[in-house]
Amino acid sequence: MEGLSLNIQLDQLEKLKHLFPETLTEGKIDWEKLQATLGKENFVFQNERYVLNWAGKAEAFKVLQQSTTATLKPVPEESINFETTENVFIEGENLEVLKVLQKAYYNKIKCIIIDPPYNTGNDSFIYPDSFKENKEEYLKRIGEKDEEGFLMKEGFFRKNSRDSGHYHSNWLSMMYPRMFLAKNLLRDDGVIFVHIDDNEVHNLRLLMNEILGEENFIACFIWKRRQNVDSRSKNGASVDHEYILCFRKSDKGLIRGAEKDLEKYSNPDNDPKGNWMSADMTGLATIDQRPNLHYDLENPKTGITYKCPPTGWRYEPRRMNEFIKKDEIIFPSKLEGRPRRKKFQMDLESDYTGFSTILDTVFNTQGTRELRTIFDDKEFFDFPKPKDLLKILIEQGADQNNDIILDFFCGSGTTAQAVLEINKEVGGNRKFILVQLPEPCDESSEAFISGYKTIADISKERIRRVIQRLNQDLPDSKIPVIEGHEAQQKLFTPVENPVNQINPANPNADKGFKVFKLSPSNFKIWRGSEITEENLEQQLEMFTDPVREGSEKENMLYELILKAGYLLTDKVEAKGSYYSINEGELVIALEEVNQQLIETIISAKPKKVITLDRLFADNDQLKTNAVLQMKDAGVDFKTI
Repeated sequence: MEGLSLNIQLDQLEKLKHLFPETLTEGKIDWEKLQATLGKENFVFQNERYVLNWAGKAEAFKVLQQSTTATLKPVPEESINFETTENVFIEGENLEVLKVLQKAYYNKIKCIIIDPPYNTGNDSFIYPDSFKENKEEYLKRIGEKDEEGFLMKEGFFRKNSRDSGHYHSNWLSMMYPRMFLAKNLLRDDGVIFVHIDDNEVHNLRLLMNEILGEENFIACFIWKRRQNVDSRSKNGASVDHEYILCFRKSDKGLIRGAEKDLEKYSNPDNDPKGNWMSADMTGLATIDQRPNLHYDLENPKTGITYKCPPTGWRYEPRRMNEFIKKDEIIFPSKLEGRPRRKKFQMDLESDYTGFSTILDTVFNTQGTRELRTIFDDKEFFDFPKPKDLLKILIEQGADQNNDIILDFFCGSGTTAQAVLEINKEVGGNRKFILVQLPEPCDESSEAFISGYKTIADISKERIRRVIQRLNQDLPDSKIPVIEGHEAQQKLFTPVENPVNQINPANPNADKGFKVFKLSPSNFKIWRGSEITEENLEQQLEMFTDPVREGSEKENMLYELILKAGYLLTDKVEAKGSYYSINEGELVIALEEVNQQLIETIISAKPKKVITLDRLFADNDQLKTNAVLQMKDAGVDFKTI
């Protein structure tokens, strides 16, 4: 204790560091970053200093801070076990999806694994291609807004050529807002793994240092993806590796570590403490450095004295005598031998040791073979990651039963397969959330010819086929083959009714997934800036009923669930004229409201009730009574 009062300045800095780690550089406030983070208008980075900067960084902050009114539309007909599964597949542009997920999934995700575009010069991804216009001008210019101003998703991809003057800047502008929003979703003990190669690993490390904090860097894993050298190399070097950067959200986050080799523990002398192994006791210090560790050791039973090794012992005499009294020292029968210590398995603090940053047991060709097996030997996807590589990362980042794994660049859906198989093989109920833009397949590609119009279609079909194999308990080489995209409907309700089958390896494993698609809100968006004296009356009439024409009940239900902060997988029960969410915590009424229903809902003791204002049908007295009764019952009551 220093006896000093609280250092207010340091305390405030710690709070700022916790809330906005990106605004501190080398322990000091970066005032420009703070202004950008807080959304100062017309902000431009100017000062020269040690910082990651690029053309368009201020615009990336604006994109990050723009809110969205979008929602996620449930698609049960493309799902498996929609009502019961806790796995989610979302089809939509991932920046918008990450914004949609912020409220419900804030601080909920244990592990994020992404494989973003590597920026090789041939990648196509979403980025603003002008850094002088504002976001609204950009969206209007490229025609990506509908008549009501909602952000459309088709045609968004731009090829980022190396010839571009903003080649690296384009990639950073794409990555920054997504990584920032991803950080918000991570639990305090969460970790994130990002695949990358030499093109952007340097920039990615700096970007993640800024967003997650340099102190939260865990490791840069080197994945030896190529089993044989590249004979086509143009410069003589065979680039056989890629990188996987791993960061944590805070100092609470750790990876699991590698399993210790427990086979070397045994109990040949029936020691009551159980299994043990013989451990070296020699030290690492010279007699000048640690004289108390240099002494001869006598076996009290035989009187034989063993000379001190040149580097001394690991334990000082008092501790060594304690081991001798407990019969935990193994004395050799010959004088030239060296005493060793019994190290008991029961004394291990953990069953894990350090996990090597060199990953060299699984190769890229395995991913290609896996996907070809699933799709009847057809090439549908270039260089998919092997599932065993994803299993390694999941085991390190999400080793608890109910952890959620997020992949918002999901590609062919390898992450989903890895999660499903780990749950089957080692038990548990890890859950996945996958996000994939419906990126069009090239019309000349084998996938398009086979009926798959988008990458998202391939991902969903892969998950269905893997689930079918798991339900039928088939080996990898026996993944069911269904010809043609038109046959996918057969897998929406997989053959032999696998919903009722039991997988003997893990009978409780969740083998399903809910499909959602990014969609405009089911409710009209009030745009006060567009109201004029001439159209005021018309605008007010439009918003007497805020529900968009054609909005379906199920779509409104899930939009309200999500925007109320509940998960897409929380239990939904239909209770006559209303829905009960998450065991009655939330109640949503979309069809009717009357006094009897109000009393029924209150008797269920929900925390929150949401209903449509139009259901009161100009019955102000009923609405007033509902508000008062809900308030008296301690219920948060909202009308839309």
